[in-house]
Amino acid sequence: MAPSTTEALDLFIALSRASQWVIAHADKDIRSKGLNRTEFGVLELLYHKGRQPIQQIGSKVLMSSGNITYVVDKLEKKELVRRQTCAEDRRLIYAEATEQGRKFIEDVFPSHALVIQQAVSGLTAEEQQLVSDLLKKLGKSAQESFKQGKRSEEDPT
Repeated sequence: MAPSTTEALDLFIALSRASQWVIAHADKDIRSKGLNRTEFGVLELLYHKGRQPIQQIGSKVLMSSGNITYVVDKLEKKELVRRQTCAEDRRLIYAEATEQGRKFIEDVFPSHALVIQQAVSGLTAEEQQLVSDLLKKLGKSAQESFKQGKRSEEDPT
């Protein structure tokens, strides 16, 4: 039997509130390190995945490409990131963590992970895994239905 509207709304509210508070823990920790969430996300991506085309960073950290340029500018001023033009295609510009940026992430990421661990400690490890699996399933389903909705809007037949 499909969930009722009431159950769906209850889930939406609970999911939103839980997300808000877990993110509040993460944001507070990140701000204490002198960055905002987006700067930290870009730097963490570059640290763990290596240099990335600036045009593709936005989709990986869920931001528009215009905002990524601004964030990379800020990280460059802090000497945590540098731009590098592709030798084969000068239109392609990469961002990569500097040595200082890599050291920064190495120094702060372990304690940041502990902050997140503490923020979700209201659930056991097994519950955390179950919720993670269920949220991935929910996310994929919501993404697919969103895409199908866009297709039906574009094709009025």
